[in-house]
Order: sequence, then C-alpha cells, then structure tokens
Amino acid sequence: MRLQFADPSDHPHLGLLPFARNLEAWDLPHMHGVLGLHRHVVRLVELGPEGRRTSYVVKELPDNLALREYRLLRELDEERLPTAEVVAVLTEKPGGSDGLLITRHLDYSLPYRTLLSGRGLTIPYLGERMLDAMVGLLVRLHLAGFWWGDCSLSNTLFRRDAGALSAYAIDLETAERHPQLSDGQRNLDIEIAAENVAGGLLDLQAGGRLQVDIDPWEVSGAIEERYRQLWAEVTDTEEFDSDELWIVERRLERLHELGFDVGEMELVTTDDAVQRLRLQPRVVEHGYHAERLRSLTGLDTEENQARRLLNDICAFGAQLHESAGRNVPENIVAVRWLDQRFEPIIEAVPVELFSKLEPAELYHQLLEHRWFLSQECATDVSLEKALESYIADVLISAPDELLQVGEVTMELPVISSDEIDWAVSD
Repeated sequence: MRLQFADPSDHPHLGLLPFARNLEAWDLPHMHGVLGLHRHVVRLVELGPEGRRTSYVVKELPDNLALREYRLLRELDEERLPTAEVVAVLTEKPGGSDGLLITRHLDYSLPYRTLLSGRGLTIPYLGERMLDAMVGLLVRLHLAGFWWGDCSLSNTLFRRDAGALSAYAIDLETAERHPQLSDGQRNLDIEIAAENVAGGLLDLQAGGRLQVDIDPWEVSGAIEERYRQLWAEVTDTEEFDSDELWIVERRLERLHELGFDVGEMELVTTDDAVQRLRLQPRVVEHGYHAERLRSLTGLDTEENQARRLLNDICAFGAQLHESAGRNVPENIVAVRWLDQRFEPIIEAVPVELFSKLEPAELYHQLLEHRWFLSQECATDVSLEKALESYIADVLISAPDELLQVGEVTMELPVISSDEIDWAVSD
C-alpha cells in the first residue's frame, strides 16, 4: 500500500486507521455516515483525544480517480479556492481494492438537505441564498480555469456567512484544469449544474423534505441567468469618455461589494474620433474583505462575515477616537477591538455551545440580535446584555452545526504501520 500525505505533521493520528480493510468494514469509536447521496462509500471519522478531536471525511474510489482528485484538490487549495482541505490519498491496496481519499471535514458546514428542510429556524433560514452561493462558486472556479463537470447539491457544502452562504466544492472526480475556459466549457458546466440541482431538489420534494414554496424547476432555471449576471460584472469591458473617470471608482466599488479584488485595470484609448477609454478589470481574487480582516486581526472568516466585522471595527475606532480626542491608526484599532470586544464576547459563550456556530458567525448574529433588542427598548443595548439574551433565547435551542452526520457505522480492524509505504507530497 502507498499512503501520500499532504501535511503529515498536521495529522498525526491518521496512521492509526485500518487501511487494509474496505471502508464499509471499518468500525471506529467515533465514526459516522455522511449526509447526502454518494456514488462511493463515504465515512466521517473523528480522531484524537477527547475535546480535541479532528474530523476527516474518508472516501473509497479507484486509485486513478483518487490520485486525480487528490491533485486537483491540492491545486484548488493552493489557489485559495473554496474546497475541502485534502489530507492524504491511499493507493496500491492488496488485491486491487479501491483506494481512499481523505479530506479534513469542513467544520460548521451544512449540506443542502439540512438547509432546504428548514431545520433550526431559531437560527436564520438561508435556503433561498443557496443558489447565489453555488453560482458564486462556479464563477470563481471558472475564473481560475477549473471546469467542474459535476456541480450538484450533493457535491457542495455551505457555510453561514453573515446572512448569506458560502459554497465549497467537495467532490472533483470529473473536474479539469485549463489555462482558461472557453465559453462552450463554461456553458456546459452551467447546464450540468442546472440539471443536477433540479434532480437534487426533486429528490427532496419526493421525500417530503423540501420547503413547500421551493419550485425545483424555477430554481434550476435561475442558475444560468444569475451566473451570466455575475460573470458579466466581474469580466465585462466598459467604455466611457475621458472625463468620466468616476466610472472606474464605481466599478471597483461594485466588485469589492461582491467580494472580488482587482489586480489591475486596463484603460485603453479607442480609435474613434471622440477620445474614449475602455475599462477591462483583471479580477484576481475573491475575498477582498476577508483578506483585509485577516491582515488586521488574524481572523479567518467568510467574506460577508469579514465585511460585518470590519464595520464593527470601524465603529469601535470611532469610539476610540472620541475618547482619545485623536485619530487612532487602523491596525491599533483592530488589535484593541480584538482584545476588548471580540475575544471577551466569544470567551463568554459557554463551552458546550461552541458547536452551534463558528465564532465569526456567532458574533455577527449577536450584532443583529443587539440591534433588534435596541429597537424594542428604544435605547442602546450593550453587547454583554445582548449576549445574555441571545444565548437564552436563540443559541441554546439552536441545532449543532459543527458536524452534520448520518447514522453511526460499526465494524473494524487494525493494521501495523510497516504494511504501508509512506510518502510525503511536496
């Protein structure tokens, strides 16, 4: 057997897995099924000591597919595109058995079945935002030259993002990488996505697990239109007169609002009698606000969460300016905000509730909760007071979102490490 690790020092417990057996025969103390439809055997495994377990998704598939997906997932990760972190791939098992692909479970992620069945309504229902998240994911992949080939609800996970959703690609068996995608490749990917989404929604509808006001055909039909709109916004060329340079600023603001950063803009004088300029954006990255927040505080968040937290940092900075009587540098404001506001609030949440929501999303929802309380009371409510109400009225009764799992599976063996050819990937 040959086991290749992406970052072996980060995953010391993987060597304990019973790689010699087929995945269906595994039986570990903390092993679960994975929600959704899967063409291969898939299991979720929690490894490590109590209180510090790490969750992994293990998928069984032929060696060539496992190696191919391992490579593609690593490329996606290197380009900072939204996908599961690939950890290892096992091939060359005795008897020609299928290999294994191991990824880090995406904590606090929600499968579409959970989103669309309307579970956990004490926390905002976001099923209607799912389509925007999928379209955004497709656009980001296409800009980077990735053709998915099997975009579907089952192959996508979603995370809350301050009133919206962020989508992650988790199954890339059919994906291809190109220097640039043609219009035909993009159109085919969109068509496949629309058909797959319709099929997934119809499956939920047949099982009585779909919100009654969701029309599968209407949803799938809207994918192409929304994709075209977003693709045009981030790639289209604009022409304007030389005295209309404000158009550049307006375009940048729209791109930043969508979360895209721009590496450069090409301004070219046209050949007509009237001097005009042509604007061509060079979009290089999604995550404009998330990168700003990360550089200021070290917090790793989704894009809309970052935008909301940056706004709170700005408001906090205004308070510092008023109390100090002078301007305080942005980096100092961010450090003090982290130390005096964000971290104390998160630490005040009972440990047993940490599995409900990730910290950045919890903080965002707390800000929303405080706003509603202040409206009701017709006076400003402190964050500390709002947190007491939020924990009692919302968080305690909310479902856990750290892990979304199916039924526990049982059975298993152990093999010695000398049976495995260990390899470390660069």
